[in-house]
Amino acid sequence: QDSMCVVSESMVPISVLLFPVGIWCAISLGDSLLKSSPSLKVRYEEWLANHGVSIAPFHVRWQTTFFNRLFMKLGRWRPQLLYLWFSLGMAFGVVSMFLSMLLLAKTFSQSLALMTAEGPTPENERILQVVVPGVNLPISQMVYFFSAILISGVIHEVGHGVAAVREQVRFNGFGVFIFVIYPGAFVDLYTNHLQLISPIQQLRVFCAGVWHNFILALMALLVLYSLPIFLFPLYYTGSGALVTELTKNSPASGPRGLSVGDLVKYVENCSVDGVENWHKCIEEISVKPQTGYCIKEEILQHLNSVGRVYKRLDGTTECCSNNSLVDICFSYRGKLQIPQYICLAARKAIETSRICQRNADCQKELVPSLCAKPSLENQTRLIRVKHLSPMDMLFLGHPVHLQYAVSLTNYKPRFRFLHLDIPVVIETFCKYLLSLSGALAVINAVPCFALDGQWMLSSFLEATLSSLIVEQQNRELIGFFILLFGSALLASNVVLGLWMVTTR
Repeated sequence: QDSMCVVSESMVPISVLLFPVGIWCAISLGDSLLKSSPSLKVRYEEWLANHGVSIAPFHVRWQTTFFNRLFMKLGRWRPQLLYLWFSLGMAFGVVSMFLSMLLLAKTFSQSLALMTAEGPTPENERILQVVVPGVNLPISQMVYFFSAILISGVIHEVGHGVAAVREQVRFNGFGVFIFVIYPGAFVDLYTNHLQLISPIQQLRVFCAGVWHNFILALMALLVLYSLPIFLFPLYYTGSGALVTELTKNSPASGPRGLSVGDLVKYVENCSVDGVENWHKCIEEISVKPQTGYCIKEEILQHLNSVGRVYKRLDGTTECCSNNSLVDICFSYRGKLQIPQYICLAARKAIETSRICQRNADCQKELVPSLCAKPSLENQTRLIRVKHLSPMDMLFLGHPVHLQYAVSLTNYKPRFRFLHLDIPVVIETFCKYLLSLSGALAVINAVPCFALDGQWMLSSFLEATLSSLIVEQQNRELIGFFILLFGSALLASNVVLGLWMVTTR
């Protein structure tokens, strides 16, 4: 029996949410028991101190001096070149400090606009988004996500460490940490040395982190754009979008749906040369009226009978049984231009039909035909996907759900022994590295309490306003209000982003 791919909602498994909580409870319990044990307390605390490990609720960190020599060597390598490098980083940091606030303001306005939008919205609507693993980050993507975060954090801190050594600031150590589920890195610098150097030197040190994140993001972008050239001997592109993965119980899978290895060529009449076209086609379908199909007049007249026609809650019309997985209610206008409704088997009706928006579009048909449009709920679309298979896939649901359900790649193997996932792994990792390293640069540049932006702003004001505003208290007051605004802007984006992720 013919059937369509009908969208269904899925929830995050409770085990995904409870697993990290259980791990942290076990760590905290074990730490408390060992510290309260009369026989083990001293040895346990000595072991922690000797290995640079510290444990707090939902936070574990490890610090070492093992890399000190490496940092010293890097910080003293080609002093003039490093001076130029970190001076460029200082200029970038100062500019990004103010641009990041504009970016946050724009993101906040976009989030407010999306709050009032009906139905699901595409992922790329906002510039910055809050990411919650297991909620808006698929479990299958977590390895990429956490690896990219850790690498971005390490490169960020390497920037601070090398710049500090270059400016004669004592380097105490390097370390990594895990906070709740997020990994990160840090460097331990001698604070008194930082306070003794000039504001310009401080700026070079404080801006080095966001500068290195920006460079890392640029490198990931360069690899992404040059990947087709590097992989050309093994993979070719431009022939369509290759399906690499379908989400579990996906509305796009099944015997009449897509499968791994399928090459998608068209979404309705929109040509698909690659993944970018795939997303563009679906986004166009989501904002345009439902596509119609040229159906022979004799079929409409033969099947047309007065059945049960009723209005849905949203005002649209239904004329088929609610339990049908095959039939769809179509609306069309005959010579009298009066809306008429007919229940048809969707696949038989549209599989070989030309698309249309009005009856005039069907005049090129050899047999007299009318433009019949699926009468669906608001935001719902019937989408025909053509792939290298005799039978098209018919998808019924919100177009964004089709984007969520199917993972594709531009790369098709030239040889059978090559795996589909090799380009996907490289491409996906580079995309995460680009996004997360770029986001880390933006967020850390924001003039906000406890972020790099706080120290960047303080040094910048000391370097630029000390001759104009003599009183240090007045300069600190100006900095305080800027920090207050930046912190409020960042916090409002995070709160609103979390609300949108967890409620929409």
